[in-house]
Amino acid sequence: MGCDTRGECCRIELSRVVETRCFTRANRNTIGTFPQALCHFVFPVVKSLSGLQSRRVMNLLLLGRGKTGTLVAEVAAERRHHIRVLGSRENASGEALTPENLGSADTVIDFTAPHCALANIEACVKASKNMVVGTTGWYKEVDRVRSLVEKHQTGFLYSANFSIGVNLFLEIARGAAAALEHDYSGQIFERHHAHKKDAPSGTAIALQQAIQKAVKKHDALEITSFREGEVVGLHEVVFESPVDRIYLCHDSKSRRGFAEGAVRAAEWLAGKKGFYEFKDIWREL
Repeated sequence: MGCDTRGECCRIELSRVVETRCFTRANRNTIGTFPQALCHFVFPVVKSLSGLQSRRVMNLLLLGRGKTGTLVAEVAAERRHHIRVLGSRENASGEALTPENLGSADTVIDFTAPHCALANIEACVKASKNMVVGTTGWYKEVDRVRSLVEKHQTGFLYSANFSIGVNLFLEIARGAAAALEHDYSGQIFERHHAHKKDAPSGTAIALQQAIQKAVKKHDALEITSFREGEVVGLHEVVFESPVDRIYLCHDSKSRRGFAEGAVRAAEWLAGKKGFYEFKDIWREL
């Protein structure tokens, strides 16, 4: 594709956009020459293709054969990683997390249950393995886990929800929290499938904390939880005044968003040390 009538165009390279006028000499990194107006549309596609070329293949150990864990394994395989899975039967109380089983793993991804998450975390961190943890229900021990990660100099990334959409929703809720300073009351509602062990959900608690931090003088919003059917995850924040109602909602249609975020988090964590929360790094993915 050539330049526009003014001769303005851009050169797309694998790692960046170089804005320039028309040129005839290509180099090995050049994908093509496009009119300026198309640069911002073409570049994200090129960047995505570049990521596929440069992504390092990883050996991932997945803990958990549940619905989300199964999707994590599928996404990891699609992204050309090597994946091994240990379910609850093979890994009761962390018994399978031996040096032999952990030896070849670059990163361990945990989607198990609250009662076994801490044992898994301790075993993997003490073995100096990086971890991505999507299991909730252990957050009262977060300071102890942080100290353990720092002591063993590993990489650790956790979240109540690895969905990009949910993390955008958290940002929106933080901004909307200003309503509480203008005669609005607030409440959080969350619905999940009947098999979910913990209530309220980790995402609902994250919403509550995000809003409370945004408006520090206000009490924490009440959370109402429902467990029914096969609901993947529905979170609502309602701000109400005598004259109107502000209604914010995130409705997960599939667990695949959680799985994709978790695998991309593992890719981001490769080679890093430190204690991270997904809400602080998701924009870098």
